[in-house]
Amino acid sequence: MAKRAGPSAQAKPRPAHIDGPRARTERREKAVRTAKLSSPGSLSERTGADLVGLRNKDYLAELSRLQLELVKLQEWIRREGLRVVVVFEGRDAAGKGGVIKTITLSLNPRVCRVVALAAPTEREKTQWYFQRYVAHLPSAGEMVLFDRSWYNRAGVERVMGFCTEDEYQEFLRSAPEFERMLVRSGIILIKYWFSVSDAEQERRFQARINDPTKRWKLSPMDLQSRSRWLDYSRAKDEMFAHCDIKQAPWYVVNANDKKRARLNVISHLLSCVSYEDLTPEPIELPPRQPDTGYVRPPLSDQTFVPEVH
Repeated sequence: MAKRAGPSAQAKPRPAHIDGPRARTERREKAVRTAKLSSPGSLSERTGADLVGLRNKDYLAELSRLQLELVKLQEWIRREGLRVVVVFEGRDAAGKGGVIKTITLSLNPRVCRVVALAAPTEREKTQWYFQRYVAHLPSAGEMVLFDRSWYNRAGVERVMGFCTEDEYQEFLRSAPEFERMLVRSGIILIKYWFSVSDAEQERRFQARINDPTKRWKLSPMDLQSRSRWLDYSRAKDEMFAHCDIKQAPWYVVNANDKKRARLNVISHLLSCVSYEDLTPEPIELPPRQPDTGYVRPPLSDQTFVPEVH
């Protein structure tokens, strides 16, 4: 675990005329750059001042290490037949999708899959509320990442009036018992709530508006979430009061900085499941089959993609 420099590691006192704010900032940034990011959770245990100088190089180095650990976790889940469910909830534009994408980047989609359900169909609206989510729960050797989940009822459905008061109250009673059932059945359930400030959310919304490649991320519900900020805050607080249970607690992610949020969530996820390193022995590539005189058809018989670049 990285440690902040103590008094003995600090630079010797400088004359007041050269030890100004700029010099102190430079020393602080240099200390951060030389810190070792060697253990899960190391970033989350530092103060804001310690993280001033987090460079992209440092971020990528730590991310590479964590992604290797994710591969080890994946192999352990597969071999031991574990069933893992990770729920991602939080404010719109809080970075949930980016974290999910970063987690899955190096993993086998047959082992780690993402579930992001659309609005319920008319048929699904007549079912038991949790029914369409149960269909996506993992089998042995799988990890499922829910990009939004059954907590839609406590959030967007509550705020936008898509459910009745009775349906909402029933959810608050049922959700804790539903999750206790999952845990009793052997599922490892981990829930993350991504928290982002009002100002940062607005900045990200404006960035999406101004970028044609990201504009699709802004739905009418996202725009409504800005005008109903306080309503969503009340809904979140009420949901936490009922559903932050011992068997499946909520873990709040400070998501104002996307890179730190990604590293912190992956570090925490790795700490939630005990696993061992199942890295196989080095693999030797076998020699290619020898040429026995087989004549392949001419390339002119095939249709190629035009090489425009």
